[in-house]
Amino acid sequence: MAQNDSVDCIVTGGGLIGLLCALYLAQDGLTVTVLERGELCRESSWAGGGILSPLVPWDYPDAVSRLAAWSQQRFPALADDLKEQTGIDPEWTRSGLLMLDTALSAEIRRWTGHHHVEVLELDADAVRSGEPSLAGGIAPALLLPAVAQVRNPRLCAALRARLLQLGVQLHEHEAVQRLTITRGCMTGVETERGRVRAGRVVIAGGAWSAQLLGETGVALPVTPVRGQMILYQAHPGLLRHIVYSGGYYLIPRRDGLVLAGSTLEYTGFDKATTDAARELLRAQATRIAPVLSDCPVIRHWAGLRPGTRDSIPFICEHNEIKGLYINAGHFRNGVATGPASARLLADCLLGIDSFTDPAPYTL
Repeated sequence: MAQNDSVDCIVTGGGLIGLLCALYLAQDGLTVTVLERGELCRESSWAGGGILSPLVPWDYPDAVSRLAAWSQQRFPALADDLKEQTGIDPEWTRSGLLMLDTALSAEIRRWTGHHHVEVLELDADAVRSGEPSLAGGIAPALLLPAVAQVRNPRLCAALRARLLQLGVQLHEHEAVQRLTITRGCMTGVETERGRVRAGRVVIAGGAWSAQLLGETGVALPVTPVRGQMILYQAHPGLLRHIVYSGGYYLIPRRDGLVLAGSTLEYTGFDKATTDAARELLRAQATRIAPVLSDCPVIRHWAGLRPGTRDSIPFICEHNEIKGLYINAGHFRNGVATGPASARLLADCLLGIDSFTDPAPYTL
């Protein structure tokens, strides 16, 4: 990037949240530059499973549920538009979320009623009929039929292509070294390649966001949480639903691949995979679907989620620095809440009313 370039807004962080922010801001007429310390969408955005719902949705605060619900309603149109504009299909698929060994409690009834979520209670025969590859003894079970998934690497690739069409500048391997602030207002950032001027800067660095904000005096409570996953080479139709059991899940893709995840490990910024996690994930996957023991594991990877204490992300302007915005801390739900988080951030930046009260997402 040339020295002293100027744009309306800089987005620091080229993961899914950053790219969605750039998309909405560009569509709203702003000139936008995205600065990514590594490769676009190669951290938690690439590593996750792409489930468009919190795994146990009634365990999350309403602030997370509102973001997920808004995003769920708009994902089909977003995926269709990206496919039409770029030729890259994010593979939005309504798989349904099948939760094993889960009864329809009063608490779940209240949550599904309050959020207008359809839930079906299944007995053992219904589970076997819908998913014959699963192990026995797993009833009762609940099915949330509206839950969908995307193939998140394809979603990110489509977003990248669309942003280039819209004239957004995408810069990989260009880490922000310093925020430039004059009399309490943002004036841009400095990278090793020079200075980029902008009166508005969005911090969307995932697990690395706290490092970027440290110099402003804000100790952002976002910490890295390692998650490991494995991938099975199976055949289409082996599983029909996203299946959740005992803290672990299976995600069937259209082409027959099955993702199995995931671990929750507080290991700092260490992204290494471990043999212990691989064996744990294999054991849990075959416990849920014994037929997977006949399928080879073809990949094993890890990503760092941006964890917060209550899983509510920070989507707001900095308390003291005008023009500095934050969109970080989505923990396990960055894909599921991404469109809503980006829309809320864009509305905050543009100074317009949004679809929900922004108060729960402030610092």
